[in-house]
Amino acid sequence: QLQHPSAEVREFACASISKLLQQKHLIPAFLHRDVVRCLGPMLLDHSLAVRETAAGALRNLSACGGFEVCDDMVTKDIMTPLVALLKECSAGLDANQLSPKKCKETNKNYVEDIANEAINLLWNVCECNNTAVSIFNKEGCLEAVLHYMKKFSTNVDLAISVANCLQAVTEDNPELLSSFNSSAQQVLESVLLCPEGTMKHILLRTLIAGTIWNIKDTIPPGSLASMVNAILKIFSESLEVDAGETIIRLSEAERNRLKLAAEAETEENMNDVIDNCVLSEDNEMEEIPKGKVRQENDISDLIPSNKWELKEVTALLMAQQTALEVIVNMCCNEDPSDDEWEELSSSDESDLFMENSYNEGSGLLMSPLCLSDEVKSAFLNYLIPKKILEKTSFPNSVALDICTHNPSWKPLIKKLNTVQCRALTCLHSILLVSDVDCLGGAPALQCLAEHLSQLVFSKTEFPKDTEFLEAITSALRALLQTMASKNISQCMTPEQLIALCEAAIHSSNSSVRVNVVSILGISGSVLAKSENTAETLKMIGKFLLEVAMKESSLVVAGEALDALFDVFADGKEAEKAAVQIKLLPALKEFQPVFKMRMRKEGKREYSADQLCVLDNVKMNLRRFIAYQETLVKNST
Repeated sequence: QLQHPSAEVREFACASISKLLQQKHLIPAFLHRDVVRCLGPMLLDHSLAVRETAAGALRNLSACGGFEVCDDMVTKDIMTPLVALLKECSAGLDANQLSPKKCKETNKNYVEDIANEAINLLWNVCECNNTAVSIFNKEGCLEAVLHYMKKFSTNVDLAISVANCLQAVTEDNPELLSSFNSSAQQVLESVLLCPEGTMKHILLRTLIAGTIWNIKDTIPPGSLASMVNAILKIFSESLEVDAGETIIRLSEAERNRLKLAAEAETEENMNDVIDNCVLSEDNEMEEIPKGKVRQENDISDLIPSNKWELKEVTALLMAQQTALEVIVNMCCNEDPSDDEWEELSSSDESDLFMENSYNEGSGLLMSPLCLSDEVKSAFLNYLIPKKILEKTSFPNSVALDICTHNPSWKPLIKKLNTVQCRALTCLHSILLVSDVDCLGGAPALQCLAEHLSQLVFSKTEFPKDTEFLEAITSALRALLQTMASKNISQCMTPEQLIALCEAAIHSSNSSVRVNVVSILGISGSVLAKSENTAETLKMIGKFLLEVAMKESSLVVAGEALDALFDVFADGKEAEKAAVQIKLLPALKEFQPVFKMRMRKEGKREYSADQLCVLDNVKMNLRRFIAYQETLVKNST
């Protein structure tokens, strides 16, 4: 059907494939039949409708297929027709080269609609494939893409697609920076200054702010502070909106709109019935058909109904998620990788190194926003930490209930939870790079500790969601480390700590397990300096020993050993507890086992960075055993 002479048949075939590709289990069968090479030429079909549906089908394939499918699409040269289409559409925005540009009946702008599908396809493949990004750079796609952005005042949906694509292609792409001349920067600046207050426009400005942060190296040094100030203002605007209240308000607006529409339709149908009755009684009048029947359109049926309220809430949540992700980048020297945001799981070695660099003051982590005191002040002036903290709370229960009982709105629950997890990750990053006074001093940190504890223990059941567990344990770990370094008393009880660790240590996510043993090590080292804590230290020591000896991941086992070294490094209570749990003989027995595991599993299963950390653990284990032997010798 894709080769059929009739454009309508080709369009229907593309639309049918597009719908089927939304079912992941069918994608392998389509790939086996070379769907990419079949649909690729359709991007340049003589029919504009065919182009649009073909681009939509390939967009679905890239979105639902994931990284491997996007790689396959690039390998099969999807970028050649896609780049040609993007440039042709860009030219068609101003010149009447694609005709007809609009459908008179529906006022549909084919050029912009085709561009929207094509830009989304470009975004997906560039986010997944470095070759696609290289082609984007070499083919000069930036100019065409920025041309679409100029339509933001009349087509915000197209502008949002462009902004998403820009944020993806500008991340870690120094080759592209030279293309961002003053004209390109002016286009981005004009979007930032757009006064529109809809949620879609908030999302658009947030995405552009993230793009500007990605290209910060092109900003003159004298303008850098004002640029960051502008970015933070946009993020503050995004984060200050209460998503829960917005859901409540807009769901009510949707109900009222649908009710009025239903009443109007009922009234129109009644009028049609009355008119038909009158006409049928008039013998001189010809019989006319019953009320106008809405024409069915197979292709439009594939597109969800226009729910502007739902789209507004979705845009808000995406804006907040984006703002939080970029703030993490602003706090850290190394941007989180795509895998971290896609898999929601930072690597074990980065967690270990982040803590080491924090403790050792190695300078790997930059000061807040890595800029001047003036910019740090702006960070606080816009109340960014306060707004981030607000987003760490569980979503509004009324809003959750609305989403739960409305099938169309139900996907928002996942988005609400994602924003909460991003906020916790953001809080973790801020804690790592900020000084105590910047965070509000000791009282504020203690309140924060109570807040995070409530997030863990307020539910009747311990949280099991892996994404949430990683985010909350990372934040707790950074907070407790900050409090310990400043001798601020900690609010979590030993019982809560043990309960947290016993539940979270069974998580399938190794980062969660690394975090909880680290938390136990931090808290245990603080307790070791206090009196009458030997019994608690015994519980902590037994737990950490068991993790070190039974943990399947060497990285987690190594973190457990590090935690043991911290807890039992010093203090009479620690010495007493170490003797009672027979720490020294247990470690001496475990030492050859750990060495053997490193030899067998090391190079096969772990990265060079992880092995470097594990080598340090092995060396520290030897030193700690010698230290414990000295303590035993001196005590006798």
